[in-house]
Amino acid sequence: MNKAPCSIAVLGLLLFCSRSWGEFVVEVTRGQDDAIPIAVVPFSPQEADAGTFDVAQVVADDLARSGRFKAMDRKDMIEEPHNGAGIAFDDWRRLGNDYILVGLMLSQGGDRYNIIFELFNVLNRQRLLGYQISANRTGMRLASHQIADMVFDKILGIRGAFATRIAYISVIGSLPNKTYRLVVADADGENPHIVMQSNEPLMSPAWSPDGQTLAYVSFEDRLPSVYVQVLKTGERRRVSARAGVNQAPAWSPDGKKLALTLSTRDGNLDVYVLDLGTQALTRITDDPGIDTEPQWSKDGQNLYFTSDRAGGPQIYRVGIEPGDHPRRLTFQGNYNARPRLSSDESELAFVTQEDGAYRIALMDLKGRGEMQVLTKGRFDVSPSFAPNGAMIIYASRDRGRGVLALVSVDGRVQERLVASEGEVQEPAWSPF
Repeated sequence: MNKAPCSIAVLGLLLFCSRSWGEFVVEVTRGQDDAIPIAVVPFSPQEADAGTFDVAQVVADDLARSGRFKAMDRKDMIEEPHNGAGIAFDDWRRLGNDYILVGLMLSQGGDRYNIIFELFNVLNRQRLLGYQISANRTGMRLASHQIADMVFDKILGIRGAFATRIAYISVIGSLPNKTYRLVVADADGENPHIVMQSNEPLMSPAWSPDGQTLAYVSFEDRLPSVYVQVLKTGERRRVSARAGVNQAPAWSPDGKKLALTLSTRDGNLDVYVLDLGTQALTRITDDPGIDTEPQWSKDGQNLYFTSDRAGGPQIYRVGIEPGDHPRRLTFQGNYNARPRLSSDESELAFVTQEDGAYRIALMDLKGRGEMQVLTKGRFDVSPSFAPNGAMIIYASRDRGRGVLALVSVDGRVQERLVASEGEVQEPAWSPF
C-alpha cells in the first residue's frame, strides 16, 4: 500500500503534441425543428494574413452544432456587412433570419488582432451585443468559441460551453499492439493534444474543479493505479497504487480529495475518500456488494455511486460522515449505473438498460424523480454533463467503432463525433 504520493518519470508522455490523427467528423444527427435562424457574416480582415483563420465560420459551426441554431449558408448571403451601419435589416429579414452577427478583424501589429463584433435582432433592429476580443493567431480558435458563447448566452439565456474542453481515451491499433492515449481537445473535438500515451490501458479521466489537472487510471505497471497530472506543466504523480483495484477517481468540489473505488483483501469493491495532501483514506461504504463509480455532490457532503447490493446495479447516495446509510435513488429497470450530476444538481445522468441495450437516461432530482431515456443506441455509456447542463457527452458505437456522441438534456438535439483514426471512449467534459 502506498502511504505517500509517489512522483515518477512520465512514461510515454507526449505533453500537448497536436496531431492530425485526432481530427473529428462532426455529424448533427438530430436538431430542433424550431432552430433559431441566424446569419454569421464573414468577418472582414484588415490585412490579408489575418484572414487565414475564419473566426465567423467557427462561430457559425458552434451555433449550428448546438442544434438550437440554424446558421445561414454563406452562398445565400447577398452582401457582407461588417458593422451595424451596413446592415440592410429588411433584406436579412426577408431571407428568413432572426439574428445577424457581423464583425471586423483589426491588426494590432505583430501577431495580435482585435476582433470587433456586433449581434443584432433582425426583426426589431436592436443591438444585443457589441464587444471586442484581442487574440494572437494561435488564440483565434478560443476567441471564436468565446464569441459563440456570448451569442448563445445573449439569445437563449444559457451560458455557452463552446470554449470548454473534453478529455477522452483514444485507442489505436489492435491486440497485441494497442496504443492508449489520454487526449484533451476543444469541446468540438478540434485542437486535440496528447496528455499521456501508453501501451497499457488508460481509463476514467476526471477533471479537477479548476480545470487544470486530470485524474485517471493507468495500467502501465500491469496493475491499476490512480494518477493526477497537471496539464500545463505535465507534472504527474501516482496517488493510489494499493493492492487490488484502484479505479473511478472523482474530485471533491474543493479539489483536495478524490473519491475512488478500492478493493479489500477479499476482492470486494467499496468507495473510499483519499485526502491528496495527507494520503489519509476514509472508507465510505462497507457492503458485500460492489460499490463503485462515485460522484460528489455540489456541497461535498454526499457521494452518488453504483451498487449491486440489491441484486443488480442501481444508484445510491450516501453522506461522507461516519454512520450515514446509503439511500437508493433508482428503481425503474434492472440496471442503472455510472451516475453523473448536472452542475446545479437538478438532474442526474446515468446508464440504463432498455430492450437489452445500454442507453443514457436522465432523472429529475428536484421534482418527482422521473426518468427519461435520451438515447437509442445499443451501447451508450460514460455520460458527462457540459458545465452549463445543456448537453451530455457520452461514448457510443457507430459501425463497429467507438465514437463520442452528444445529446441535449431534452433529447431533441443529437450529434456524433467520429475520430479519423482508432476508437474513442470515456469522455469527460471540463468545468468552465
